[in-house]
Amino acid sequence: MFTGIITGVGRIVAVQPLGSSSQHGKRLSVEAPAGYLDDVGLGDSIALNGACMTVTSFEPAAGRFTIDISAESLDKTAGLDREGPINLEKALRAHDRLGGHIVSGHVDGIGSVARFEQVGESWELRILAPRALAKYLAYKGSITVNGVSLTVNQVADLTDGCEVSINLIPHTVENTALGSLQAGSKVNLEIDLIARYVERMLSGSAAEKVC
Repeated sequence: MFTGIITGVGRIVAVQPLGSSSQHGKRLSVEAPAGYLDDVGLGDSIALNGACMTVTSFEPAAGRFTIDISAESLDKTAGLDREGPINLEKALRAHDRLGGHIVSGHVDGIGSVARFEQVGESWELRILAPRALAKYLAYKGSITVNGVSLTVNQVADLTDGCEVSINLIPHTVENTALGSLQAGSKVNLEIDLIARYVERMLSGSAAEKVC
């Protein structure tokens, strides 16, 4: 589990295919900030742009670690198949502060940046989310974008999906990899965990409908 509060901005520095077919995944080498791996162990979970991954090897002195990502995960996420900046978050510990919201690290869909422009001292980020996620998005609700816990300021249902507007303060832009986004960028989205269960309870289970 995670909180959506980014603890470091790293960089994918190498992408190695794990096989020759489309059914094979890739091995990513990630460069982390100085000291970031001091408390990390083999097998620990680290979220990369909001996707929970397992550390398969690490070199604390060099500040690098590797993860193996399956073809399925590559197909369901964005930005994990190439070199570039990436948001990092270590798994939540029982005694940590829950500064954002409960995040599972499981990407629910890929969104597209419709607008990313400065407005006053802040930035407005508009994202077109898949239609299937629309029912989980609400005004002042939570959404995770590339692993960052954010608050939805506006929601507009469109014919081809749902557009959400988010305000980013300068601190968020400066301390995450969201500052590198531009119109057309693909982003990983995770809906609020509570919204997922509320929708399930309100719709009723298949067994209840049969009865």
